[in-house]
Amino acid sequence: MPAIDGEEGRGQPVPRMQRFDLAPGYSISRVIKGGWQLAGGHGQIERDGTDAVEDMRLYAEAGITTFDCADIYTGVEELIGEFLQRYEGAMRNGSLPGVQVHTKCVPDLDDLPGLQRRDIEAIVDRSLRRLGLDRLDLVQFHWWDYSIPGYVEALSHLKDLRRAGKIREIGVTNFDTPRLEEVLDAGIPVVSNQVQYSALDHRPEGDMASMCQRRGITLLAYGTVAGGLLSDRYLGAPEPGEPYENRSLVKYKLIVDEFGGWELFQRLLGTLEDIAQRHRTSIAVVAGRYILQKAGVGAAIIGARHARHLPDALRLFDFSLDEEDLDAIASVVADSLGPRGDVYSLERIKDGKHAGIMKYNLNRP
Repeated sequence: MPAIDGEEGRGQPVPRMQRFDLAPGYSISRVIKGGWQLAGGHGQIERDGTDAVEDMRLYAEAGITTFDCADIYTGVEELIGEFLQRYEGAMRNGSLPGVQVHTKCVPDLDDLPGLQRRDIEAIVDRSLRRLGLDRLDLVQFHWWDYSIPGYVEALSHLKDLRRAGKIREIGVTNFDTPRLEEVLDAGIPVVSNQVQYSALDHRPEGDMASMCQRRGITLLAYGTVAGGLLSDRYLGAPEPGEPYENRSLVKYKLIVDEFGGWELFQRLLGTLEDIAQRHRTSIAVVAGRYILQKAGVGAAIIGARHARHLPDALRLFDFSLDEEDLDAIASVVADSLGPRGDVYSLERIKDGKHAGIMKYNLNRP
């Protein structure tokens, strides 16, 4: 792990963003700017008159140079493409750092049985056009239903596209331990698995973390603040009910329920608040730092809609959680009921409450 350097700003040291070598010669920021909250259909998102593209510039200037998006995040690849076009000159002359773009390849559930190489290439080519790039830095592959064969073959097509120069690195997202190991045994050069990981959701620990450490796979963590639930805003707040503000709250309120309910969640928030006060920061920052210190985690994906969240992202490297902090969190987690099982296992239960919020066919015209 690189040391944290500092520079003077407003009279106080400002930490530089830590970086992580995801693959030989390929470095990413340890905080990744997520794009799901910018997607059409996510929910009611007020922009407060701000410019999403300009926000991207502010994040890049601060050292958060890695952006996460997906083929199925409506409009987000186009937004990042606009950013890349607007600031191409600045990145070329060095006045703005170069950025890394991570996208996804998520074939529709209905298309999985007959999926062919041309279908995978069409998804990749469309991402290239939207982003205005000749090569995608990281393509993270998702497969909806393991009962349908073909995910290894689909990833082999991505391997071919990597060989052809359209992709730099291959990752997966929400793959469980046995399927990821199967893919690796087939010779697919996967470098990362993007997984949900937070103080509420420890499913990546255990078999997944051990296997990734053994096989040299990096975990990229999303959901570290549970869609904003792990924040000061919800400490002492009444349990929210429908209709929820956006899809993130729908998704992560289910995780709170799996964890043990609102009362135990409030106990966790209180513990995180005590830690935050000791470190002069916020609950959300402590929650993010907690995951960044987990074994095997290369970076945390922060779903920030606005540049006003940037200071919190930078505070992640102001401090480290000590044994007292970690023990306090562990004492609450020990009383949790779940979620249990492997990565994304609950979300794959057909007709289950977690699967019920999924949209499975977003790639269709």
